[in-house]
Amino acid sequence: MARREPVRTLKKSALRRQAILQNALRIFDRQGFANTSLDDIAKETGIKREAIYYYFSNRAEILLHIIRPASESLLEGLQKIVESKASFHDKLYRGIENHLERFDRKSLEMTAALRDVYLEDAYQVRRAMDDIWRSYETLWTQLIEDGQASGEFAQCGRPKMVAFGILGMCNWLARWYDPKKSIGVGELIDTYFQIIAYGMVRNDEGQRATPMQRRRTRLAASVDGLPRLPARHASSAVVSGS
Repeated sequence: MARREPVRTLKKSALRRQAILQNALRIFDRQGFANTSLDDIAKETGIKREAIYYYFSNRAEILLHIIRPASESLLEGLQKIVESKASFHDKLYRGIENHLERFDRKSLEMTAALRDVYLEDAYQVRRAMDDIWRSYETLWTQLIEDGQASGEFAQCGRPKMVAFGILGMCNWLARWYDPKKSIGVGELIDTYFQIIAYGMVRNDEGQRATPMQRRRTRLAASVDGLPRLPARHASSAVVSGS
């Protein structure tokens, strides 16, 4: 029996560590990282504050251990999509799907990552996560750039600017999405893809109508509405104008 004691102790320690993370995540979601103390986390877990220091040195380290796994999984998922042989149309859909599904399966973790990590108190966490996030942004930029080069994506802007626009749109879910109360994440994925891939302005040719295209259309319509000169008058007007 004595030989099994270290195994039981290790298992108990791992369970307590996990309990600290889970309880901290719930409190971060409820009252925010800045308004949460180690005393709050200890009370929620049913342990003394001093016991937390056996596992984590401070709140920032707890937050880091909460959001790093979800962020690494996000990066890994996009890496596989970018390296796949799928069309860029499908890669775009799967990239959006990879991002938004995290709000369904890892909603609290994603919310903490995108909301609390920008607080001043979380500076250490931002610095630790910087490489992961930069790599993720770089992959999105690469996807847009390669899609434009292939001709599947329109040349609607610089790849990095387009990538940041997509990420900003997707990341805003952290401010309002609740998987228990809101619409299903599947509908969100389809809606976001429709907006990003095809836009909101209808076009008879099935393509996105840019402001410049709309101005040209209005100009052409106004010209078509003008009274037309007889052919001989039109030709003389051209000659005299020359």
